[in-house]
Amino acid sequence: MIRSDERRALGRAVSTEAARELASPSGPAVAGVFYLMVTAVLSGLWATAASANGGEIVGYSATALVWYVATAEAATVSLPLRLIEEVGDDIASGRITSELLRPVGVLPMRIALRVGAFLPRLGVCVVVGVGFSWLVGGAPIDGLALALAVPSLLLAVSISVAAQHAFAGAAFWIADAKGAWFLWSKLVFVLGGMLLPLEVLPDTLANVAKALPFMAMAYAPARLASGHVEPWLLVVQLAWLLVAVWLAVAVFRAGERRLVEEGA
Repeated sequence: MIRSDERRALGRAVSTEAARELASPSGPAVAGVFYLMVTAVLSGLWATAASANGGEIVGYSATALVWYVATAEAATVSLPLRLIEEVGDDIASGRITSELLRPVGVLPMRIALRVGAFLPRLGVCVVVGVGFSWLVGGAPIDGLALALAVPSLLLAVSISVAAQHAFAGAAFWIADAKGAWFLWSKLVFVLGGMLLPLEVLPDTLANVAKALPFMAMAYAPARLASGHVEPWLLVVQLAWLLVAVWLAVAVFRAGERRLVEEGA
């Protein structure tokens, strides 16, 4: 359990980091521009493919694909591209050792700081994405599905933050987390549904992907935003969030014990 004073400290960390991100000249604005470029290219490719295929691909119309891509990209672009590598470098360099002296746990504070950083970026991506999708693809296909996509998007980014810290925790035992980052990015890009709807994959691979946690980080909110009213996706995301947090906590506790024992 997190004590009340720890909760206040974490809350301050979130708000302070969000304010710092908003004040940064290369913060949300740059993320928004990069997001728009990626979204425009991918949505254009998929919309063109749908038009050439009789108006849809695996049940997604051109309009649905634009909303899908805009949401999937928002879930990933709002986070640092090399978060795993950054956390791994802090662990491998010993920088994280000084954080053990804080009254608040290392993992909760680091997650709080990341949440504070991604919220402004996510907000910009959502605003830009809605405007772009409406202008290029047309009005959302289903208002209820789009409304469900909002909490789903927040869950997707939260799951990703927790899971990436769990992955990065490998640096407590290995010197370099770049391999973990490389593997992570490829899994999210394809099996997470960032680059393409999972229905495009062969049936067996699509079913495997839908059973993995990566689908909760991009596919779930994108599927909802594309007009599919499937509230069960939120339940799946909540379950994966609990798993991701549990894994991150377990990895960091074991890693911190290792640091303490080595320093004793």
